[in-house]
Amino acid sequence: MILVADKIEKSFGERRLFTSASLQINKGDRYALVGPNGAGKTTLLKIIMGKEAPDAGEIILAKDVTVGYLEQETSLADATPIIEEVMSAATEIKALGERASELEHRISELGDAATEPAGLALLAEYGTVQDRFEQLGGYELESKSRQILAGLGFAVDDFAKPCSEFSGGWQMRIALAKLFLRHPDLLLLDEPTNHLDLESVQWLRGFIQEYEGAVLLVSHDRAFMDSCADHVAALENRRITVYTGNYSSYLQQREDNLEQMRAKRAAQERQIAHMQVFVDKFRYKPKKAAQAQERLHKIEKIKQELVILPEGHKKMDFSFPDPPRSGDMVVKLEGVSKSFEDRLVYQGVDLTLYRGDKVALVGPNGAGKSTLMRLLLGRETPSSGMRELGLNVSSAYYAQHQLEGMQESNTVLQEIDTVAPSWTVPEQRRLLGAFLFSGDDIEKPVRVLSGGERARLALAKMLVAPEALLCLDEPTNHLDIDSVDMLERALTRFPGTIVLISHDEHLVRSVATRVVDIRDHTVRVYDGNYDYYLFKREELLARAQAEKESLHLQEAVRTGKPQQAKRTREQRRAEAEQKRALASRLKAERSRLKVVEERLAQVQAQHDKLMELMADEDLYADQDRFNETLTEYTDCKRELQALEEEWLELSSYLEEELARGGA
Repeated sequence: MILVADKIEKSFGERRLFTSASLQINKGDRYALVGPNGAGKTTLLKIIMGKEAPDAGEIILAKDVTVGYLEQETSLADATPIIEEVMSAATEIKALGERASELEHRISELGDAATEPAGLALLAEYGTVQDRFEQLGGYELESKSRQILAGLGFAVDDFAKPCSEFSGGWQMRIALAKLFLRHPDLLLLDEPTNHLDLESVQWLRGFIQEYEGAVLLVSHDRAFMDSCADHVAALENRRITVYTGNYSSYLQQREDNLEQMRAKRAAQERQIAHMQVFVDKFRYKPKKAAQAQERLHKIEKIKQELVILPEGHKKMDFSFPDPPRSGDMVVKLEGVSKSFEDRLVYQGVDLTLYRGDKVALVGPNGAGKSTLMRLLLGRETPSSGMRELGLNVSSAYYAQHQLEGMQESNTVLQEIDTVAPSWTVPEQRRLLGAFLFSGDDIEKPVRVLSGGERARLALAKMLVAPEALLCLDEPTNHLDIDSVDMLERALTRFPGTIVLISHDEHLVRSVATRVVDIRDHTVRVYDGNYDYYLFKREELLARAQAEKESLHLQEAVRTGKPQQAKRTREQRRAEAEQKRALASRLKAERSRLKVVEERLAQVQAQHDKLMELMADEDLYADQDRFNETLTEYTDCKRELQALEEEWLELSSYLEEELARGGA
């Protein structure tokens, strides 16, 4: 046991968040904390960290357990270089190093007396300190810091820059790097992917999967939770319900549980209604009054045990108006290059977007995704080349900084009225309801809205009268899962053209029909969905690696230095990364193959048992038993055949992919 949250209660005024909420986290557990917007996920993290006090209950931590907490917002406005800022977080490692040096000095002073009890005690402590120092990576402190910063998207040139030069999103990454370097026993992460690009999210996913401590994370990214979580703690009815498995498994289990709870609730309500009829009819009749009173007591008892169904998430659908119909060609970049002073972003870009395209811009941070989006919008001027806009094309742009463009004194309803003045109030209310503003929420002033509420309002304003070309830069930051679901449905059905930058892999996978990869000063277009892009990119990486190794080998043979033909450390690292990516991509197929193999063994055993039973002559004397066995045998044989076909298909696919990937 690392942590126990025991019967936590918390209220804000009349609003109760938790009633006897309990949770236990053990070593190595990976928990996703989920619940509707406002359920109290961040509050629970703050209670665990001691930043908020519960009204009742307690947080119990195991002895010597360290806890690290990443909040949604942070600030590191400091002149300290980021590499030093990150290394400064390793206070335990530094303290251990200093203690080890002190013990070395004291032991050396003892000389021959080191074998006496006092000396042996120092040697034992020194061994313990050294083991802990090594376990925490004390000898690789700087290299580990550099590795973490690189994984989070920082360039090597950034390491020496002061923290104050970086924006809020980048400062969040620095805070994340400090937290990872500390290597606490329990990581509390509140929306850790909000300020990361897709590649950094993939790195973070791998980091958490290999993390030795326990993790409790809050996230709206379903693909991220599916990869990182092996348990889900769901805030439901002001309590915590624990599910084993990842987020997708939780959704299925929750629905199954809800079906059972609904059935039990319905049975209880039918029982109450049936007895209430008797009570209403006979409670005042002397001969039946005692029986009516007895049923009344039973009704009260059932009401006390009445199943409480989890509160449904607020979900609404909304059909957005179609944009003005544009020409087939929406926007074109031809021979475009872009530089900022002496820094080349990319050159020779040829890109044409057509009506109905849903394009995801992907690539490492700093490669120029947002710049390309602004070039498509005409908000950035190319250094060379030309931009051509299609017939009847107008555009709309959503970026996080645009949230600041709203009138602080306006209410939510007044703010939506600025872009939909001809709409009736019920129409405006329906739109706001689709973005999870209901009841008194629409009368809130903009100045009191949370980051997520502002993001939803900005999206609502943009989609009131959508343009033919929608450009969205990280639209899911600060949105909860229900809001992302609603946005996903809206974008999927949108008939115009979409350009999307997002770290949310689920959203990209659901929406994108084309992918534009931006890296190494080049722009490459993949005419397919996100899975197609991942497959082709792995293929290209494998081909490039093979060509590099071939050239390296040829050079080694030409120069008569065969030892140079050996793989470099970078090559081995690239191969390992390629194999890890391949293993990650094939994870679902491998999991399914395991399930099929287990079921195949069960069905095969059942088939053999039925064959043995049907060889018994006594079976044919009992017609009913024979018919039942024959039906079971037919079903078993049919399932066995289907499983064998699926096993063969999955095995062949995995063999081909592994052979192609060189794994």
